[in-house]
Amino acid sequence: MQAVLDKILQGVREELDKRKAALPFPEVEKRARQPRPRRDIRRGLGKGPGIIAEIKRASPSRGWIRKGLDAAATARAYMRGGACGVSVLTEGRFFGGSLADLSEASGACGSIPALRKDFVLDEYMLAESRAFGADLVLLIVAVLGKETGRMVREASGYGMEALVEVHDEAEMEIAARSGATLIGINNRDLKTLRVDLETSARLLPIAPGRAVKVVESGISSLSEVRRFHAMGADAFLVGESLAGSADPAEAIRALRGNIHRTGA
Repeated sequence: MQAVLDKILQGVREELDKRKAALPFPEVEKRARQPRPRRDIRRGLGKGPGIIAEIKRASPSRGWIRKGLDAAATARAYMRGGACGVSVLTEGRFFGGSLADLSEASGACGSIPALRKDFVLDEYMLAESRAFGADLVLLIVAVLGKETGRMVREASGYGMEALVEVHDEAEMEIAARSGATLIGINNRDLKTLRVDLETSARLLPIAPGRAVKVVESGISSLSEVRRFHAMGADAFLVGESLAGSADPAEAIRALRGNIHRTGA
């Protein structure tokens, strides 16, 4: 059976070919090179755990979460709730996202950074990330392998910081060698879509100390945030529980709790 990641990547390549044909790289690069300040995620850290709140319409495991989600309105709600960043899923076939969502959310989230979350494959996708308003871009070691370090450097050349995502010890070694300053530990197995929070428990202790450490997937409660924050996680990327919430701002406040006052 074809792994879920392979199916997703096949679709990403097909859609990328269409975008490249419609908008040649020199034009995308020109837009990406326009000077603009990069919003730094660290500004929202240091007072307890940071929440990177995700704009996520659907997922392969759940189907539609919120089909009619308004990217700009959701970004503003996340900002009101105290999110340190807004993640925008731009993959269309499986997650229902778009670059338009990224542009709208980036324009609405004020001083907090926008992260493009997708299965980034090459420099074209880096350039379009910046062209559509990303301050941060997700780079997945399971997708890029040994090319991760080069892509981290190219992202920096476009004025973005890379969030390098890992799933196991071998990928953590690649991330550490890549020079990444943001490392995401994804609890979701991209081949099976199963979530195991013990992935973060296992990998947090071996993450580079200099890096901002982000726990991804499966986080839905204050107790989980407390646990991994105490183990060294600086931020949490949360999607489904926020995107499907009737009050996303309050849901973020509930996840953050009062950890910064209790010292948990």
